[in-house]
Formats: sequence, structure tokens, C-alpha cells
Amino acid sequence: MLHSDCSSCFGLCCVLLPFSRESGFGESKPGGVPCRNLADDDGCGIHATLREDGWPGCTVFECFGAGQQVSQVTYAGVSWREQGNLGEMAAVLSVMRHLHEFLLLLTEAERRLPGMTGTLVERVGALTKADPDGLLSLALDELRAEIGAVLAQTSVRVRSHWATAPDLSRADLADLAGQDLRRTDLRGATLRGAVMIGADLRGVDLRDVDLLGVDARDARVGGAKLAGTLFLTQLQVNAMRGDAATTLPDGIERPDYWSC
Repeated sequence: MLHSDCSSCFGLCCVLLPFSRESGFGESKPGGVPCRNLADDDGCGIHATLREDGWPGCTVFECFGAGQQVSQVTYAGVSWREQGNLGEMAAVLSVMRHLHEFLLLLTEAERRLPGMTGTLVERVGALTKADPDGLLSLALDELRAEIGAVLAQTSVRVRSHWATAPDLSRADLADLAGQDLRRTDLRGATLRGAVMIGADLRGVDLRDVDLLGVDARDARVGGAKLAGTLFLTQLQVNAMRGDAATTLPDGIERPDYWSC
């Protein structure tokens, strides 16, 4: 499962990860300290009112299923409450989150272009079952580079039929923050790594647009066609401002707060 299932997790993100008031959390805390809203059953005491209570950062965060994998598989159902290795668990969670995001992106590449990923999906899937020592000894940068090359090739091939699609991934064009892009034809464009904080994309057709690594916080996507985008993640969608008319890819959930 490549999306979060908090009911099968020990509240790891609420304990192991640091967060700050400036990033949309109600207070700042260091890693390894349980959030004051975490209940004894590992549920959130204010889950239903997180945004109203000043914790929007919690509603944006997505672990891609790493939390429940670490809780139930890596540590075999033994909670952090019963162990004294919070530092190790935090590092393991970080590695697992990378692996699950890799799997998510590779799965989309394979769906778009069958055979494109070779054995990578199986190889990365096997790595998620490793023990803590195995996970912490992974050459993650080398794996990221190998996967990145496959994703880049996938992007080029998927977007190849859009002859005039713009390339907005270059460093000098990457800052699109706050820009009104409603009259820009972005179909088939690559926006890799672009900063699009607060950009206006309402009603824009984003078919085959490569959104890998795009910072889309508060991007306005009401009525936008996101269903055909490439490498869009739940984390990015959670940070956007959409509505009931925004179309989304299969497997991406519409945030409840979009209706607010």
C-alpha cells in the first residue's frame, strides 16, 4: 500500500519527526518527542479539526505508506513505546519513505509505458522488507540516480507527441511562484523542480505535464485537469487549493478541506 494508513501505524510521524509552527503546525517540537495531540492509542486527538485548530501541516503530510510498513513489518508490530531506539526508527522511517515514493513513481512509469522500469519495481519492493540494519546501509543516492534516469526517459517518451510543449524545468525558469498561468498552454510541459507556490492554474489543462518534485503549495487548481499529469503525488495535491471540479489521477484522494 503506497498511501498512509494511520490505523496501522504507531503514530511515527507524530513522534519521530520534528516540526515547526512556521511550517503549519500548532507548535514546534524536536524529533523524538511525541506530539501533544497524540493519544495513548496512537490516534490524533484533534484529527477532525486539525485545520481549524491551527495544524494544517498535518493534513498536508503524506508518508506514502512508509509508516505502517515500518510499524508492522520492519519492527514486527513492536511500538516505539516499547523500545528505546527512537533515533534508529526515525532514520529507518526516512529511508522507507524514500523507497515507497520511488515505488509510487516507478509504478506510474510502468503503467504509462509497460516494460519501461525493467526489474526496478521488484527490486525496490524487496528492499522495503529489509531489517533496520539493511535499510540503513542502503546506497540510497545510487538507487535514486538509477530510478531518476528511468523516470526522465519515461517523461520524454510520454510527452514526445506534444511538439511545442514548454520546458519550464530549467533553473532560470523554475520560479513560477504566484504567477497567473491560466492562459499558458502547458500540455505536455515539463515543470520538474519548479517552484509554483501560490501559482494560479485554475481551469488549466495539465495533461502529460511532468510534475516531479514541483513545489505546489497553495497552487490554485480549481477546475484544473490533473487527471492526466505525470508523477503527481498525494503530498503535492494535499498542499494545493482545488475544488470539486478539479480532476485527479486514479489513486489520488481529493482532500476533504478542498470543499472549505
